[in-house]
Order: sequence, then structure tokens, then C-alpha cells
Amino acid sequence: MPAPAKRYEHDLSKFPAASVSEYSTLVCLACTFDIFTSQLGLAPRTAYSEIKRYAPTVQELTAPAAARPFFDSEEKHPHCPYCDAVKRWHARLETLRLEGSKATDAARRALLKSLPGKDDQFQVIETKSDRRAVFFEWLDTLRAKVDFDDPAWLVAATRAFLERRDAKTDWDQVFAGVRGVRRSSRLKENYEREDSRLFLAPSLFNDVLLVQYLLSRSHQSGGSTLAGRLTLLELTRRFRRGDYLNTHGITESDQFEILEQLVADIAGAGSVKLYYIVDRRDFLEKVKSVYAQYAA
Repeated sequence: MPAPAKRYEHDLSKFPAASVSEYSTLVCLACTFDIFTSQLGLAPRTAYSEIKRYAPTVQELTAPAAARPFFDSEEKHPHCPYCDAVKRWHARLETLRLEGSKATDAARRALLKSLPGKDDQFQVIETKSDRRAVFFEWLDTLRAKVDFDDPAWLVAATRAFLERRDAKTDWDQVFAGVRGVRRSSRLKENYEREDSRLFLAPSLFNDVLLVQYLLSRSHQSGGSTLAGRLTLLELTRRFRRGDYLNTHGITESDQFEILEQLVADIAGAGSVKLYYIVDRRDFLEKVKSVYAQYAA
């Protein structure tokens, strides 16, 4: 039996946390070989060659609901939901998505250069998306990690947004020991730390409230924020106080129009380049193993 492939660990320490997304999905090779041999009529050897060359699409790798032959499972010994194949027939595909920016370009180039190039063990897919779509994908990823029953999620969500807004600050240091986040009318911009509390300038605090509302509004009626549970009407009323809407150039009175413009501002305009790094090592190992069973 050949020695197991050397596992390669990605060093993501030089990437801003908000610029990295991770995806994982399983592919059933019993289903895959069945498609190529039974439905397409290929010989096992030909099917093996075709499957080895297969490059999954971004949609297949990142879809919220996987489609055959892909599936998602947290079980230790899962069965394929389509053909009931056991674990030895499954391969896992791990995918990293990196957002392109000046803050990540150097680290991304270094990471790509460090990847082993032998046997197409890693696949790199480059795409473009608009910043609004990327922002809502970031919200969806963050929402999946949040425990809305734990009040500490409000501080965690504040940190996640600030990390996305400013990648250069050492947020580990800023948030070390922070137990609460407050609005401070003394501050004109940014933030300051006092004991276990982090104080935000009014405009930045409102940005945080907006993100928290967007994260939690589908959890229950309204949305949970540092200012309590708020409906959209209550949130926009709060935003009308002071200069928050004026600084965003918003003169509309309709709450939905206000929300749309604020989201457009906070998400940013224009396009962003995305880099997907697909780890195919487990896939290649399992395809070889499954083919050996077919050939036998």
C-alpha cells in the first residue's frame, strides 16, 4: 500500500479574517462511477481517467444545498443520500475562497506559489463578483456561525464587521477581554477602549447596528442589535437622529429605500475578484481506490 499523501496545511495568518471563506462538501464516487459506466456506457478505465480530470464548478463546491453526486453530512460514518454508499466511496473536497484586494494580493500570491503542483492536487478558480453579492455571502457565512441564543454574539458580530471594514488593525488586541460595545458621542470617528468596553463613534455604531439587524432579522421578528430588538421602522427612526443619513447622502423617507441605500454604501460598489483554491487530494486518492475495486 502506498504511503498516504503528505497533508498540506494552508497558512492563512497573513489574510484578514473577513477575506477568507471555507467550504467543504462530499462527493459520492459510487454515484459518479455509475453515471460514467452505466449511463454513459464507458469502460471502468475510461471512466477513471475522465473522473480524475473532473474539475467541480464553484456552484457545486459552494451551493447551500448540494446536488447529486455531492452531498453534505456531519456524521462520522455517513451514507450517500442517493445510493446509500458507505464512507469508503466518499471523497471530501475542501475549498478556500479568497477575496482579492491590496490587503490580500501579496499573501495570496505567496500561498498559490507554495501549493504543490504535482498531479493537479489543487485547482484554482478565478471569478468576479459584485461587492454587494460578496457582502451578503459574508453575512450568510457569519450567520451560520452565530448562536443567537448567546448574547455574546453581538460582540462577535461587531468584531467581524470591524475586521471586514479595516483589515490592517490588530483586532485580537482590540477585542481582548471586551465584554460590551457602546456608542460614544464624544468620538467623531473610529473607536476607543476603556476597561472591558469598546466605545464606537455614532456613525460606526450605526453601521454595526445595521449589520446586526441584517444578520438576525430572519431569526425572529425584527432584528437583535446592541440597541435591543428593533423593527426596520424603529431602526430607521434611530438612524434619522443626528447626521447618519446625511453623511450617506440619504434624503428618502421610505424605510425600505433607506435600508437599500445604506446596504449599498456599507457593501461598497464595483466588482471584486475571487480566488477559489480546491484541495483535490482526498478526491484523487479515493478515485484511485474506487477504480481498483471496479477493475477487480
